[in-house]
Amino acid sequence: MIITHQRGRGNKIHLLLDNEYVITTDVNFWLDHYIADGTDIDEEQWQELVAGINYKKALNKCGDLLSRREHSVKELKTKLLRTVDEVSADRAINRYLEAGYLDDEHFCVSLVDYLYNVKKYSTNHIRQECYKRGVSGNIISAVLEEYEFDNVDNIIKLIESKYLSKLEQENGKQKVIAALQRKGFSYSDIKSAFYRIEEDEY
Repeated sequence: MIITHQRGRGNKIHLLLDNEYVITTDVNFWLDHYIADGTDIDEEQWQELVAGINYKKALNKCGDLLSRREHSVKELKTKLLRTVDEVSADRAINRYLEAGYLDDEHFCVSLVDYLYNVKKYSTNHIRQECYKRGVSGNIISAVLEEYEFDNVDNIIKLIESKYLSKLEQENGKQKVIAALQRKGFSYSDIKSAFYRIEEDEY
């Protein structure tokens, strides 16, 4: 197989085998692994080169995704598999785990803090959201045990910031109760919140 390369846009390098395009890498990788145009390479050499290209692609994608926000390991792998093979995804993830830039427990703490203090989610809803993002049950339970949740207080804050106008509508209270239950709050906590609000009004 005869390998050649072509410059692409920006820092992209397109690699061809026997004059047919196969894969794209970047200038930095190509300079580190340069093979002169017209070189006859065998299948083993080619597969080794492709594995290196995909691994670097996976590393770069990890860095890009994690620079935007924290991810769980499962979330990150799911996104990586859209563009790279599983072996490259696993290698890149392990590299970030070893370097300490990927940590499901730290991710879970940040997520719980955001969902509880900013989004005002119920404990049940928070647990579901953590599961949905691929965090293990053991980590979720350990993190939740460190928090002192007051679902009733969060319900009151939600009612005062989001649902006051809805309460004035016909069957408003029932609609608000239904909306709060969809957020994972128990009926007993909702009832306690309304009781506390009504007590404060008198």
